[in-house]
Amino acid sequence: MVILHRIVLGMFISFSLTGCFELRSPEGGSQATFSGARIVDSADVALPAGYRIEVVASGLTFPTGVAFDQNGRPHVVEAGYSYGEVWATPRLLRIEEKGPSTVLVEGHNNGPWTGVTFHDDSFYIAEGGTLRGGRIVRVTPNGSVEALLENLPSTGDHHTNGPVIGPDGLLYFSIGTTTNAGVVGEDNGRFGWLGRDPRGHDVPCQDITLKGTNFESLNPLTPENDDTALTGAFSPFGQATTAQQVIRGRVPCSGAILKVPTSGGRPELVAWGLRNPFGLAFRPDGALFATDNSYDDRGSRPIHGAGDLLWRITPGTWYGWPDFHGTHLLSEGDHYVRPGKPTPSLLLASHPGTPPEPAAILDVHSSADGFDFSHNAAFGYVGQAFIALFGDQSPTSGKVLAPVGFKVVRVDVGTGVIEDFAVNAGSGNGPASRIGSRGFERPVAARFDPTGQALYIVDFGVMTVGQGGKVRLPWSKKAATSEPRQGTGVLWKITKQP
Repeated sequence: MVILHRIVLGMFISFSLTGCFELRSPEGGSQATFSGARIVDSADVALPAGYRIEVVASGLTFPTGVAFDQNGRPHVVEAGYSYGEVWATPRLLRIEEKGPSTVLVEGHNNGPWTGVTFHDDSFYIAEGGTLRGGRIVRVTPNGSVEALLENLPSTGDHHTNGPVIGPDGLLYFSIGTTTNAGVVGEDNGRFGWLGRDPRGHDVPCQDITLKGTNFESLNPLTPENDDTALTGAFSPFGQATTAQQVIRGRVPCSGAILKVPTSGGRPELVAWGLRNPFGLAFRPDGALFATDNSYDDRGSRPIHGAGDLLWRITPGTWYGWPDFHGTHLLSEGDHYVRPGKPTPSLLLASHPGTPPEPAAILDVHSSADGFDFSHNAAFGYVGQAFIALFGDQSPTSGKVLAPVGFKVVRVDVGTGVIEDFAVNAGSGNGPASRIGSRGFERPVAARFDPTGQALYIVDFGVMTVGQGGKVRLPWSKKAATSEPRQGTGVLWKITKQP
C-alpha cells in the first residue's frame, strides 16, 4: 500500500509536467449531486472478512466525535458549524438503544465542537472557537458547562481540536493553524473568518526569525476588484515583514499540541510545527500519535501534492510547519510546485529543529481526521491505528482528478503500511452521494468503545462543493461553495463476528 501511495503522488507530478492536470476539471468526491433525505444501508460498506457494520444513529447534524460514559453508552457531539459558513446549534447527545437521542447539553455560536472524551464522570469537549476563540469545556454530571480554557487562538481556517486523556491523567488537545501555509490571503476571506477577524494571524509557540518574504494578493476586505495587499508570514493581512524580523512566541499558539489538568490551569506545550493536528490518540503502550491535515493548494502560498501525515509525537519536538512537509523542505525540487506557480518560498530564516520521519503518509487531500488504536485481540490488529478519512473538498482545498478519502484505513505505525479497512462497496471510490451508494459520506472520527470490541465511526454527512451555485460573502471577491447538509450525519459501529 505504501507503493500505491507513492504512485498516487507520482501521478500529481506527472500531471504537473504535462499540463494535463491544469487543463482538466476537478473530479473530487465533492463534485456530487444530492437532494432529499439521506438513506443509509450497511450492506453498501465493504469490510474484511469476519467483520460487520451496522447503523447506530442517523439524522445527525454535523457530528464530529463520539465518547462513552461510565456505562459504555455512546455520546456524540454535533459541531454546530461547518465550512461554508453554515451555523447550527452545537450539542452533546446520548445515543439511546431505542428511540430518539437525548440532548444533554447545547452550546452557543462559537463552534465547531470538534471532539469529545469522557473521564471521571465528566465529558470534555473541544470548542473550535470560530467567533470568540477556542475553548475546552467540561460537562459535569449535573449538566453544567464549565470552561477549563478560553480565548485559544483558533478563529481562522482551523480550530481547537481533540481532546483525549493521557496515561498521566492530563487532558491533551490541539490547535490548528490560522492559515494554510503561514500567510493570510484572499482564501481566508473566502473561508469567512478574515472579515470577522481582520487582525487574525498565526501565533508561533516560541520566538522565530523571518526571511522577510512577502506575498501580494487581492484584498477581499475592499469592494474594488483590483485592490491588492502585501502580507508577510505570521502577520495580519496587509502587514509586510522584513528580513530577520523576530516574531515573538507564546503559549497557547497555532499548530500545536498542548496539555492541561482536567481541573483547569495553564496549558503546557507538548509539540508544535504542525498544520492541523485534528486527531489525537494514545497507542496501548502510551505513545501519543496525531493526524495532521497537510497543506492545501490555495492562497498566497499554495503547496501542491502534500499528503496528510500521521506523526508519533515526541514532547518538545518541532514538526516542520510552515517550511517542511515531513522531512522535506518545500523549496527543494518541484514536487510541491503548483502548475504555473513558482517554487514555494521559505518563511523562516532559521528553523527551530529538524522534523522527524512521519509514521505514515496518507493521500493528498484525504483529510485524515479522528482515529484510535485497537487494544483488544478480540477485534484484531492490536496496536494499529484506524483513521477516518473525511475526503477531499476539491477544488476548495486543491484540485483532484478522482475522489480521495471517504473511508476508514488501517495503519501499521511500525512500518507505515496503509490498508483500506472500511470503504464503500463497488468499483469506484468516493462518498455515497457521488457513487450512487447508501454507505459512507464523510467519516470524521473513529473511536473504540471501552471494551475494545466495537469500533464506532462518526460520519459527518453530505458535503458537496458547487452543486447549489455560488454563494458570495460580503467580504470576499470570490465565492464560497462548500455545501454541508444538515440532518445527514450517521453513527456506525463495526464489530468482529465470532
